[in-house]
Amino acid sequence: MTIAIIGAGPGGLALARVLHVHGIESVVYERETSRDARGQGGMLDIHSGQRALREAGLLDEFFAIARGEGQDMRLLEPDGTLLIQEDTPDDAPLLRPEVDRADLRDLLLNSLPAGTVRWGRAFESADNGVVRFADGSSAEYDLLVGADGAQSRVRALVTDARPAHTGQNVVEVGIPDIDRTHPDLAAMVGRGTYWVMGDGISLAAQRNGDGRVRIGVSFYNTGEDWFATSGIPFDDPAAARARLIELLPGWDARFTALIAASDDAVSRRSMTTLPIGLTWPSKPDVTLLGDAAHLMPAVGEGANQALIDGAVLGLAVAAHPDDYAAAVKEYEGEMFDRTSEAARMSADMQEMLRSPGAARKLLEFFQPS
Repeated sequence: MTIAIIGAGPGGLALARVLHVHGIESVVYERETSRDARGQGGMLDIHSGQRALREAGLLDEFFAIARGEGQDMRLLEPDGTLLIQEDTPDDAPLLRPEVDRADLRDLLLNSLPAGTVRWGRAFESADNGVVRFADGSSAEYDLLVGADGAQSRVRALVTDARPAHTGQNVVEVGIPDIDRTHPDLAAMVGRGTYWVMGDGISLAAQRNGDGRVRIGVSFYNTGEDWFATSGIPFDDPAAARARLIELLPGWDARFTALIAASDDAVSRRSMTTLPIGLTWPSKPDVTLLGDAAHLMPAVGEGANQALIDGAVLGLAVAAHPDDYAAAVKEYEGEMFDRTSEAARMSADMQEMLRSPGAARKLLEFFQPS
């Protein structure tokens, strides 16, 4: 019996690994042409997802690549007022360590037998036990798992739900090798996350394991067409940086200096979510995990829930190796309850971030009286 997983992200790879641990092989189909086809993004805060890595037999290896110092946090207001500075002791437990997304992916990829991942296979359609790819190839399956992210194409096989814009648009820039190129800014950001929260705008700077600091400037309460009306010329990086600074009037010069020091990699992201509590009638031969199933605001839950999805589904299949319908129903029942709660918590955090006085509300959240 063939298990076909669409998407080689954390959730899909965790599923393949847990299945392998239990002697069940699967095939992962990934649209990227190779594991090094593109950069994998920044850091992930892995906390509840450690449960999945334990089931995958990879927790010790994870701790070896995790950055405990990434748990450091500094929270400030736009005028420069420091609200929180948390520095993690060297012997602190790795409860919420940061890890490079690329390093986590490599850990999972390296744990799978050669040939498990088939690169360059972009999902096109599936029916009657056959999945078809954009390159004209096809493959048979008994169970199809959509682990293909926010814009999942597999999702349409089980639900008509589509992601909706959250009102948050993010401009991302970065400073490479910050310790060497801008040691003053490196000292200011520190080892973990540096968060400046204004009314309707936030700036989050986060140190990556490769020495780069990624900076995301979020504009809340904005529409889907905001990038077109923002006046940011994304095809001209220098002018884009200048315009981004203009959109932060009155902000302390130390914060805008982070943007001015960034390189020419300027990107944009419109944030979307699926409805909280999304469910669908269980099907015996197809299901979803990760963002394909429960896309939620990006406040630190998505990757963790995807990892847990992969482990829970893998364990359900191992418990019902000859009855995929039972395995899918068992998995979805647990997943719907668990991720609905996580999505509600994430939505509450998103609402806090977009509301007036967000910085002081966050202070109360992190340090309740």
